[in-house]
Amino acid sequence: MTKLKVVITDYEYDSLYWEEQTLTKLDAEFIKCHCRNEEDLIAAVHDADAILVQYAQITRNVMAHMKKCRAIVRYGVGLDCIDLAAATEHGIMVANIPDYGLEDIADHVMALMLNCVRKITQLNQLVHEGKWDYKMAKPLYRLRGKTLGLVGFGNIARMAATKAKVFGMRPIAYDPYVDTEIARSYGVELVDFDTLLGLSDVLSLHVPVTEQTIHLINEDTLMKMKNTGILINTARGALVDEAALAKALENHQIAGAGLDVSEKEPINPDNDLLTLPNVIITPHSAWYTEEAQDSLQQQAAQEIYRVLTGDRPLNLANSQVLRKQ
Repeated sequence: MTKLKVVITDYEYDSLYWEEQTLTKLDAEFIKCHCRNEEDLIAAVHDADAILVQYAQITRNVMAHMKKCRAIVRYGVGLDCIDLAAATEHGIMVANIPDYGLEDIADHVMALMLNCVRKITQLNQLVHEGKWDYKMAKPLYRLRGKTLGLVGFGNIARMAATKAKVFGMRPIAYDPYVDTEIARSYGVELVDFDTLLGLSDVLSLHVPVTEQTIHLINEDTLMKMKNTGILINTARGALVDEAALAKALENHQIAGAGLDVSEKEPINPDNDLLTLPNVIITPHSAWYTEEAQDSLQQQAAQEIYRVLTGDRPLNLANSQVLRKQ
């Protein structure tokens, strides 16, 4: 009997302990790669029974060369790097890990918000430059009584809303796909998008990138925010028109921004946002804690195990594929 083959196309983890432990139960051949281009990918995965992907682009062309792949599992939530339609056509189940770092991302939202509102990074830099004067941070405003606007009201946004209430904030949300009663159960009022923009003291993004949401935050929407408003983005860089954001910050149309993602990652060193003192940027790190990384790797390996033992993944992203099984 031919041995099962599982390929990891790319990874940045120090250890693959969970993957190795789980796949040992299958007596599967486990191939670890760092594929740099499509040619590398095709060579690595053409005879794989399943693949684990972090950032590699699994295109229609790559899948056309796969002889027997049953599952593609993404380390993470977003599936931008996988052609879902092509996977379905080829009868390949695609799974992601949607809940491995929810608490951590919600914490990061709070950290960016607090940093921006209290101007922690800005003041720290001034002190290191020998400038000991709180007045250089003026004006600062307290959080209690302020409004946190959530664009999207999924799991992370719901956690952020709960955390924000501890600071005495009022959370509101825009999400046309969420029932009013669900929002109400979290003490959150659903409003339309323009109302959200106008009322929010802090605006936090929690939606995926689609044709409708690319550059959702742009010159027009930024004009509708308060000039004391703060923008937080821990979702996807493409949600924000960075040129428009830089202009709005320079012209004091809004007061600041806390970003964990950028349109291009790593961020271009000549990006105007890097020159602005009222912008905090972290390197797509909101998801990361040791606990979250362990959970991510463990769950990804378990999804591969399920498929290769005849089950379906818990987080199947292309349910239409089941019609081809």
